[in-house]
Amino acid sequence: MERRQVRALTSQWVAFGLLVALCVGGCQHQYSPKPRGYFRIEFPEKEYRPFTAGCPYTFDIPVYAKMEPDRSADAQPCWMDIHFPQFNARIHLSYMPVSSPTNFNELVEDARTFAFNHTVKATAIDQQRIRRPEAGVYGLKYEISGNTASNIQFFVTDSTRHYLRGALYFHEKPRLDSIQPVLDFIKADIDTLIGSLRWE
Repeated sequence: MERRQVRALTSQWVAFGLLVALCVGGCQHQYSPKPRGYFRIEFPEKEYRPFTAGCPYTFDIPVYAKMEPDRSADAQPCWMDIHFPQFNARIHLSYMPVSSPTNFNELVEDARTFAFNHTVKATAIDQQRIRRPEAGVYGLKYEISGNTASNIQFFVTDSTRHYLRGALYFHEKPRLDSIQPVLDFIKADIDTLIGSLRWE
């Protein structure tokens, strides 16, 4: 073989090798990370039962929730937790008798303070007035947007004798995008609680 033929053959093999390398390298897909997925949540059917336990209040709770006494060290009589085991969530309920107009104002201000303590991580706080004059139930519900420890808080009172405060907590790291469907589901239960509440 002449040198010229060898060079031509070598050039062809080099060109073929480069072409194969380009095809193999160019056909690979670039990796891009996918967003974290969450498990699909199966929600139970909405069904309620009355709660009465010798406390100065009654209301309807979902059949998939459990009423448990508050076990914290400073718990007082008729402080309860509505436990949602399926969702790792609790509504902490604190009942206080109203003893005077000054005491009433302090309790209302405490509820406001507890709700607005979340402003550091909250993107918005929406206040909704509660007014059920036929049952003597008045108050405010706070819907707190963002990755906060508690996204819903409320208080209800008859202004003279009774005061009940509630706060929903998920016992896991707050990530609104992952808990939003559950939050919406339990929000309906809180609305049912408030709408069915009666003082004893």
